[in-house]
Amino acid sequence: MAEKHIGKQTVFLKNPPSIKATASFVGPKEGMGPLKNDFDYIIPDELWGEDSWEKAESKLVRETFAKVLQKAKLTNDQIDYVLAGDLLNQCIAANYGLRETKVPFFGLYGACSTMAESMSLGSLLVEGGFAENIVCMTSSHFCSAEKQFRFPLELGSQRTPTAQWTVTGSGAAVLSSGGTGPFIKHITTGKIVDLGIKDANNMGAAMAPAAADTIFAHFDDTGLQPEYYDLIVTGDLGRVGKQICQEMLKSNGLDIESRFNDCGVMIFDAETQDTHSGGSGCACSATVFAGHIYKQLMQGNLNRVLFVATGALMSPISSQQKESIPGIAHAVAIHRTLD
Repeated sequence: MAEKHIGKQTVFLKNPPSIKATASFVGPKEGMGPLKNDFDYIIPDELWGEDSWEKAESKLVRETFAKVLQKAKLTNDQIDYVLAGDLLNQCIAANYGLRETKVPFFGLYGACSTMAESMSLGSLLVEGGFAENIVCMTSSHFCSAEKQFRFPLELGSQRTPTAQWTVTGSGAAVLSSGGTGPFIKHITTGKIVDLGIKDANNMGAAMAPAAADTIFAHFDDTGLQPEYYDLIVTGDLGRVGKQICQEMLKSNGLDIESRFNDCGVMIFDAETQDTHSGGSGCACSATVFAGHIYKQLMQGNLNRVLFVATGALMSPISSQQKESIPGIAHAVAIHRTLD
């Protein structure tokens, strides 16, 4: 009997892992946004001394991994597993960025939900007694993502009002069996949800139904109310997707508006940075969590956070074949203390 399973999709962790440290590296555009003071490092330009955007993204992964270990006061030998992935084909940013670490590696693909996916699986490994320290991380890069999923930047293609700006950056968290918190107490695993959206320039609309489905499942499984959390934050729905998610939940009798925000809305300034609907990409939720949200938890400004990273499970091939865009969202409930 799965005694730690609650309802259909949620797990309660009896021995919650602690988030021992986080690290976040971002690009220059992100470094000019509202959260600029919360990141560990802002790279000077998109290439960062490399000869391709893909190599620059791998460097982001490599340096973020080194930084989070430094902050956690751990060495490579003390890390049991690293769980990581990204948006590039075959997850090459993570693969090449981490190949010299010699740490056991699980490569993940959850699109932009990868940070919550890695934290979910990492928590299960730590709580189950299979690991003492795990690094969970992900990355994305505006230039490499545009090149792979949309159009070459040289074309200067017109962006639609619903389009989002892929965040350049990498975020990481060390989960540990020891430590003083914050702690991961619940995990709600998302289902694949597809309402038929085919527009690759409207990712918020494609992912919003999955976010709403997971948030609703979390509260249905746990019996909690939205007021239990100081912040309910989705991964990268942007302004368009955030509104859709909020309305879908309201239509099902769940009102989260008073404590709901989205990492894609938070990371850029809508008035001055011309990012249309907001931010997106694996690094969107990863850097906002590892930078801003974790800092707010450590300072006591937030006590309970429901972190819901969202992803669009598409590929360049599926888009060319006129397939719809399935969405996924995974939720991680984080408490500053065990009280």
